[in-house]
Amino acid sequence: MATAARRQPITIPRQVPVLPILGLALVAALVLWLGVNLYKAPYDFLEITLIGVTVGAIYALVALGYTLVYGILELINFAHGDVFMLGAMMAATLSVNVFSLHDNEAASKWIPVVLLSLLIGMLFCGILNATVERIAYRPLRGAPRLAPLITAIGMSFILQNVGLAWKGANYVPVPNILPQGNVFNLHGANYRWNQLIVLIVTIPVLVALVYLVQETRQGKAMRATAQDSDAAAMMGINVNRTISFTFLIAGGLAGAAGLLYALYVTNVRYDQGFQLGLLAFTAAVLGGIGNLPGAVLGALCIGLIQNYNEGLNWHAPGSDWTQSIVFSILILILVFRPEGLLGERTPEGG
Repeated sequence: MATAARRQPITIPRQVPVLPILGLALVAALVLWLGVNLYKAPYDFLEITLIGVTVGAIYALVALGYTLVYGILELINFAHGDVFMLGAMMAATLSVNVFSLHDNEAASKWIPVVLLSLLIGMLFCGILNATVERIAYRPLRGAPRLAPLITAIGMSFILQNVGLAWKGANYVPVPNILPQGNVFNLHGANYRWNQLIVLIVTIPVLVALVYLVQETRQGKAMRATAQDSDAAAMMGINVNRTISFTFLIAGGLAGAAGLLYALYVTNVRYDQGFQLGLLAFTAAVLGGIGNLPGAVLGALCIGLIQNYNEGLNWHAPGSDWTQSIVFSILILILVFRPEGLLGERTPEGG
């Protein structure tokens, strides 16, 4: 009787997880670089961090518009950045041509003007964004995803040309009306009033948005439509009106960001919406597209990374590399964690 040959177990060589190791190495290098800069110039590092938080707060308002629209329609509204740009141009028009403001105005004059301009700008951009949805996106709602995506890119160029025809190709100056004095000075690290005012306006807007989405009846309708629009319609929710309201709110956020950007940077141009819109889109993806806290976190990270790159002295690549670094981050986050920092990984439907 022949004896059965003893079978040798098959061993599968263990693969080295190259991508996670590469990701950790990049994070470690970034932390080391920041640590060395903090050690060499701690107060400069603090001042640059505060500027980054201010810029990130403006990015957050724009990023939230991207994430709101994506959450309800799964559409990347590439025209959103240009709605922001037109909001900034509206702020320039109101401050110069309507209210005749000048540099270093008294607080009794610029505070009511800023509040009124904020309301007008948010209403203008909200209506503009809702109109774009009604004309360009709603007829394509049942079309393949590529059609509304191409339409969004087309609307972006249309709005850019509106800004170009309105204000021309040059930078439009905005009066430097926000106070420039220091809130505090810590060994040369200045925190100025114009930075604090940006946060004073931004934080209540963000809190109001979270309350609207989480607590109000319209916010519940938005969340239901985002989850399942057909089921929401069967429950009596007007889906078209809910989507239009979402675009209205997203446009209002872009209008608020446009006003703050114009007053903080004191100039605006027709192509700035496209550039800043891409940064805000990257922030939304970094935090987790469709996730409101994630959009804010991603925007703060992008604001800090941009200002660290442009402001730190020790081996910083410089402003010429800012966009390359930001979009490298976008590629890396899509490779290593496509759901973003705070997003949840969901299985693809089969």
